[in-house]
Amino acid sequence: MCLICERIEMIKRGENPYFVKELETGYVVIGDNQHFCGYTLFLYKQHGNKTELFHLEPDERDRFLEEMTIVAQAVSRTFGAEKMNYELLGMGDAHLHWHLFPRVSGDIENYGNNGRGPVWWYPMYKMYSDDNRPSEEQLANMKQKLLDELEKLL
Repeated sequence: MCLICERIEMIKRGENPYFVKELETGYVVIGDNQHFCGYTLFLYKQHGNKTELFHLEPDERDRFLEEMTIVAQAVSRTFGAEKMNYELLGMGDAHLHWHLFPRVSGDIENYGNNGRGPVWWYPMYKMYSDDNRPSEEQLANMKQKLLDELEKLL
């Protein structure tokens, strides 16, 4: 079972502390690490052989993209993004899932092009440091604020 499927199973059992909301095509979860405050993932509900957007039927793809856009807008509003970064990768876990990074000036320090550039120009050991994990109280607050914003947009 892939990591994304494991996280979805945790959601279904009520054991995923990062879970925010279930939508028609996926699950909204706060990222484990929060160097980029408000980092959120949107996990597609299905796995199997649908590992690319072009593998989805047009109606399903359109709905998945529409919901991801709504989640991104909610993340942007909730966490005060100056710009959103979107990633749909899958070489690590070939399960469709969006990484949504709310970006603000200075969030990659002086890395990249004088502090400007994509999230992956920031050192991974710093981005995924345990120092960036929210406390239970911080996580509950982030989830509630994001949920409130999602409810306004849905």
